[in-house]
Order: sequence, then structure tokens, then C-alpha cells
Amino acid sequence: MKENFFRSMTWLHTWVGLLVCWVLLLIFFAGTMSYYRHDISLWTKPELHQNVIQDYNASKVQSELSKAQRYLSQHANNARDWRISFPTDRKPYLSYSWQTQPEAGQRRGKFIEHVVMQGQDEVITDVRQSKGGNFFYRLHFDLHYMPAKIARWIVGFCSMFMLIALISGIVIHKRIFKDFFSFRRNKGSRSWLDAHNVSSVLALPYHLMITYTGLVTLMAMYMPWAAITAYDGDTKAFRQELKNRPAQVIPLGESAKTIQLTTLLPQINQLFDNKPIRQIVVTNPGDKNSRVSVYKDTGETVTDRRVATIFNAVDGTLLNKGIEPDSAAQNTHDTLIALHTGRFSGPVLRFFFFICGVMGCAMIATGTLLWANKIRQKQHKQINQGEKASFGLRLVEGLNLTFIAGLPLAASVFFYANRLLPIDMINRAQWEANSFFIALTIIALVACFKRTLAVWRYVLALSGSSLIAIPLLNAMTSNSDLLRNINQAQWSLVGFDIMCVVIGVSILFARRKLLSQQLKLPTGRRAATRLKDPIVIQTTATTGKEA
Repeated sequence: MKENFFRSMTWLHTWVGLLVCWVLLLIFFAGTMSYYRHDISLWTKPELHQNVIQDYNASKVQSELSKAQRYLSQHANNARDWRISFPTDRKPYLSYSWQTQPEAGQRRGKFIEHVVMQGQDEVITDVRQSKGGNFFYRLHFDLHYMPAKIARWIVGFCSMFMLIALISGIVIHKRIFKDFFSFRRNKGSRSWLDAHNVSSVLALPYHLMITYTGLVTLMAMYMPWAAITAYDGDTKAFRQELKNRPAQVIPLGESAKTIQLTTLLPQINQLFDNKPIRQIVVTNPGDKNSRVSVYKDTGETVTDRRVATIFNAVDGTLLNKGIEPDSAAQNTHDTLIALHTGRFSGPVLRFFFFICGVMGCAMIATGTLLWANKIRQKQHKQINQGEKASFGLRLVEGLNLTFIAGLPLAASVFFYANRLLPIDMINRAQWEANSFFIALTIIALVACFKRTLAVWRYVLALSGSSLIAIPLLNAMTSNSDLLRNINQAQWSLVGFDIMCVVIGVSILFARRKLLSQQLKLPTGRRAATRLKDPIVIQTTATTGKEA
């Protein structure tokens, strides 16, 4: 405990933030990318870039449903389920998909999806394997290469530290409104502190919301004792009641003809008040004990609860209207989850969430850069006398280089791998993910031996250039390009290309600022600082003394 409350809070803010900041940066980075999860998935499947993107059309639902049932009856006769997915804002295409019967020892079968071409009866069956946006979505809370349960405990641990850092940061902020408008350029540590304050304060409500709701998403796993006590240890019963999932339908093994799905449309439209249908799922098609589950497109409804209206798939009897009793606790829980995922948000609000996520990344990055800068200033006398920087400082600087400069480069490597890996490559989707981590590992290895300003500039230059070239990569490896997508109003693809260019230009601008810092130094000192950390150079430029 420090000598007073303020110093104790400062110490707490520093260390709870520093200890987990690189994992938090990875979580924030992946979570921010996940706001455009479906757009990324669409971009990583260039086979779907032409003649498939369409809007939901209620007048065509009957004919589309009839064609879908006919197609699935012919191509997925022995499937475990059929899924007919109608176009939505996030997945703007019509698709037929099914799950094969699971093999011995497996819980689920293979998932197959065919996408329907716009205004035609043809379907696209040959789509490359890709994790797409789901890679970043799962990376956000499942990390990678480790059991999901362990990963979620790590993520929850880091999120709790993040919440403590936010609250302690508010407590130690004496001039929160003044600092909100303060940014002093070229002032060394003061500039990093101002950047940390601005990125923290500007999006503070978002940071608090996203951290707290992130903990709520997995609260049953982190604090199971109430459920264990109330349900006598039967946590499955608790989860069943919490999510209100329909009971699993077991096939009887007796054949029965599936009802014509179009005959259910009048009841569905009446129950949905003519709202759009998101998906229709037929479980155990062709079996006497089969069900038809219909899901409504909740659109911009905040509580994005997936509730099914269920029919008997043989005689069409309505079994469940999909209307749940109004529960304040359930609504509160669903609202908090929806706030975290942002699924309800339209394009403008989603972009606002994305910008706030970027500011969260900036807040974490500037915080750890500020810490490294201060520690290096404390040690500059020993370093000037020929001693090595402490192990802790070298470790922090290496991790800074790996994660702050490396994550954008690793993401661009993921996109290049998506387009350049052979289409028929075994485990192709997994190798996309491997390429992301291989890029990070290479930068980490470089950082073990060299963390100079030049290395930062090379990594940033590579990141920025590769992201700016993404539209060119798309034009060279698909049958679409940026101009054609603009003409055809395919805004998901246009937005992806433009976003990559904007981020790439921003990274190159940061690289140029690093270069200008070095050029401001006298020639002799410039040569001497080639072996120094970029943060040291900022201090040197400010004080006129070499650190």
C-alpha cells in the first residue's frame, strides 16, 4: 500500500493495465474486427462477389422457399437438418445449407452451404474454405490453439483487470475534462500520456460498457455458484432455461413425407406480423419425428434473441409460437449481450462502435508505450554508461513491437493467405489462421534481437503498404474490383476495400512521424539513436539530451 489513496490507485492502474495489456490488445483488436465479421467473410469468398448479393423480397419468399425445398430434397436427402437462409443486412444472399449425419464419435456432421445466384435457379457450390470473419470473432474470446474453456477464463481474467484499470484510471484522473481537450505534440512522455488520456476519455462510456458486458456474456462460467445452488448442481438445466432452447428432436427412424413448407407461410406471416424471415430449419427431414423451426429477422431490435416458431414437419401443426413470457431479468441479460455484440446496430452506429474499438486499442497501446518510455528514462544513465536495459524493459519493448506494430501486419497476411493459398489445399482455412500467427511469431523473433526505430518503421511500412494494396489484390484474384463493386452497389465489399486503404494510410502516416522524429536530430545524434528505441528518440528530440 502506498502512502496515500491517490498513489495507491495510480500504482493499481499501472500494474493491472500493464500485466495483461498485450492480451487485451489482441482481444480488443479481434473484437473490433468482429463488428464487420460478415463483411470480412464475404470478402474472403470471392466466388460470391458476383450475382449473389440481394435484398430480402417478401413477394419472392414463396417461390424461393419452394425451390429451396426441392433442391434440398434432391441434394440432401439424408441430412441431419436443412437450413434455408434468406438475405439479411449482414448476410445479403440466399443460401441452402445442410448438416450431414455425424460420423461415429462426433457430435455434429459436416456443414455444407450452397449459395443461390440472384434471379436465377443456379447455385454456387464450389466456394473456397475460409474462416473469414469468424476467425477474428472466435479469436476475440476463444483465442487460438488452446481449449475454449481455458481461453475464456484467460479472457475473463484480463477483462476484470481491464475493468479495474478503467475505474482506477477515472479515480486518478484529476482533470478529466481539461485533459479531454489536451494533446501536446512532440513532448515525449507528456505526448504519450495525452494520447492515452484522449483515447481513454473520448470513448470512456464505450470502454466501460464493452468491458462490463463482456464479463456478463460468460458470467455463468465465472460465477456458477448461484446456479449450482438453485438447480442442485444441474448447470445444464440452468443453461436450458436461460437460453430457452427447444428440446433436441430425436429421429424415430420411420419415414414420413415432409410437409410443403410454403403451406406454412400464411401462419408464419401472421405470427411474425409480416416481418422478414431470417432462416427456416427443418430438423430430421423425411423422418416421422421432424420439426420446422422458423426464425424472424429481428433487424435493429436491441434484444437479438434467437427464438424459433416451431411446426410439426409432417402435418404442419403449430407446436410453439415462439413467444416467451416477458421477463425483466431475461430482457436485461439479452440487452447487455446485444450491446456487446452490436448486432442490432445499423451502418452508422456499427461504424461508431468500430471507431470506439480502435480507440480502445489506442488506449492500451499508448498506455504500455508510456510505461516503457518512463522506465527507459529512469534507466538512461545506466544505458549511456554501456549497461543493458533491464529485462523487464526489453520484454515490454519487444511485446510492444510484436503486438502494436505486428497485429495489423498479421491481419493483412491473413487476407493475402486467403487469396494466395491453393484452393484445394488440405486444411486451407486453418492455414489462413496459421499464417496470422506465423507473421506475429516472426515479428516476435525479430523483436528478441532488435527493437530499433528502423525495425518499427519497416514493420509499419510493410503493414501499411500491404493493407493499401488489398483492393489491388482483390481485383487480381477475383472477378470484381473496387470500381465495379461501387457501380453494382456492393457496399460490403466497397467498405472493406476502402477501410483497408484508410487504415494502411494511417499506419504509413505513423511511420512518417517516426521518421520525422529521427530527422529532427543532429546528424551525429541521429546516427547514435539508430540503435535506440523510438520512444527514446522522442524524449531526445524534446529535451535536446540523448537518453
